[in-house]
Amino acid sequence: MLFILYLCILLKKQKKYIGPEEALAKLQRYCAYQDRCHQEVRSKLLELGVYGEVLEEIISELIQDNFLNEERFARSYARGKFRMRKWGKQKITQELKLRKLSDYCIAKAMEEIDEEEYQNTIQQLIDKKWKETKMENLFLKRAKLAKYLIQKGYESNLVWPLVKAM
Repeated sequence: MLFILYLCILLKKQKKYIGPEEALAKLQRYCAYQDRCHQEVRSKLLELGVYGEVLEEIISELIQDNFLNEERFARSYARGKFRMRKWGKQKITQELKLRKLSDYCIAKAMEEIDEEEYQNTIQQLIDKKWKETKMENLFLKRAKLAKYLIQKGYESNLVWPLVKAM
């Protein structure tokens, strides 16, 4: 019984060969659904069993057909993480670096974040977290609030003056 189960697992793990045309079509759908970076596309191709020159040709074709654009990815990623998740610039930058984006693309992504909106978001997060934190000790409450904002990626030189004003 165990042998049959083991055999079934092995058969499921074996990858069937996927042709370049089929891989290209799959990756076009993958990139059309959501902006992707080169690293994500490369990982997906490797997962599909596409290697070497075929992999590079598919990535090249995706770039030529504008399915893959790292600057566009960086800009949309920064906008989304800031507006939806309320991440700070440092955390967004760190995540973009993990995805191996160039400094140019990261700089362009940071342009997407309006400075006034950034300041307002910090203040909103401070006000919300201040009300939620149930501590009597003012010093510890401020420290907890600052730690929360710094973990979200906001710069400590922006956070501390606002926290101290509370």
